Amino acid sequence: MKAVILAAGEGMRLRPLTVSEPKVMIPVANRPILEYVVDSLVKNDVHDVVMVVGYRKERIMSHFEDGKKFGARIEYVVQDKQLGNGHALLSAKDRLSDEFMVLPGDNVIDSRAVGDLLRSGACPSALVVESENPSKYGVVTLEKGEIKSVHEKPAEMISNIILTGMYCLTDRIFQFIEQCISEGEYGLSNAVQLSLGAQAVTPVFSDGLWIDAVYPWDLLELNSAALENLAVRTSGKIESQVALAGPIGIGEETVIRAGTTIYGPVLIGDGCDIGPNVTIFPSTSIGNSVTIEPYTMVKNSVLMSNCSIGAHSYLSHCVLGYGVKSQSHLMAPGAEAYVNISDEFFKVPHIGSILGEDTSFGTGVAIEPGTVVGAGCKVSSGSRITRNLPNRSLVT
Repeated sequence: MKAVILAAGEGMRLRPLTVSEPKVMIPVANRPILEYVVDSLVKNDVHDVVMVVGYRKERIMSHFEDGKKFGARIEYVVQDKQLGNGHALLSAKDRLSDEFMVLPGDNVIDSRAVGDLLRSGACPSALVVESENPSKYGVVTLEKGEIKSVHEKPAEMISNIILTGMYCLTDRIFQFIEQCISEGEYGLSNAVQLSLGAQAVTPVFSDGLWIDAVYPWDLLELNSAALENLAVRTSGKIESQVALAGPIGIGEETVIRAGTTIYGPVLIGDGCDIGPNVTIFPSTSIGNSVTIEPYTMVKNSVLMSNCSIGAHSYLSHCVLGYGVKSQSHLMAPGAEAYVNISDEFFKVPHIGSILGEDTSFGTGVAIEPGTVVGAGCKVSSGSRITRNLPNRSLVT
């Protein structure tokens, strides 16, 4: 069976983290989200993959190439305009026949979730889960073991069972996608709803892992879940008087200096320089070539590659894009906060700061919880950031 992975979107609500990266290539536990999807397919002996790409497609194609190093055979289809996931699937029509799987490329999925969908033996079928926040998704109602109806992002409570975007479908779906597009509907769930009158779609429940990253703070949940299955591999140099507790991965040529304490699960990439006297708490991922200077504390955060954090800093529940640089005493605590994303406000139980790539901070900068700082910003010493900053802002 072939699998189609839909990986063309930008991830608008994840800005500024998607300025130069498509959403599917954002690292979670130091691996692109899309790698988890490919890996889960390969573990279920699904090796033939059609990947629909679009936004920043070169980043995806240069990473995965023909798929050989991931145990897959990958071919690419380009969706020139990102109009919706139904339109994206239609782009791959010429590469598909009979039955095939469809998966979103921007969700962390484990092999059990894929396996449960395959082992159900039903096609067409859809992997569904119960959700505490169903209004963000396609909501389904069930009757006699079949999907009765699909409601895309309903404003009122209809059901708490949602579509995950993982399907087993047949090539009959394309006629319904084409009909929906002719009526201005580009979502795959719209086509699935339209198809219900002609064919039964079986809901499949799974205890496997499926987590979607819709907003920046979702990356913290994805990162934490991915680290739960951390394969411990310790390389590099660990100086004396370093305390390590729990599962911890440390990359090659990384130096953990004296007096540093790390509570796993924590993953640290290659070529990092940590400490001395740094404390890193659980559910933290640190990319490659990251420097963390003395007396800094990092909790439940994602630091992408090439970041540099000055001494006496504090980061909690933060996501730092590639190449973020700070001098000493950067304060970015986490707390309950309202976060402004695309002119909407969301109450998040615990969130620090979201810092876009290549942004730099002087000494003694404080950032309010829930603040989103754009890419390429320059923030002068002693600044207090209390609201979102657009890309390339200058704060003096």
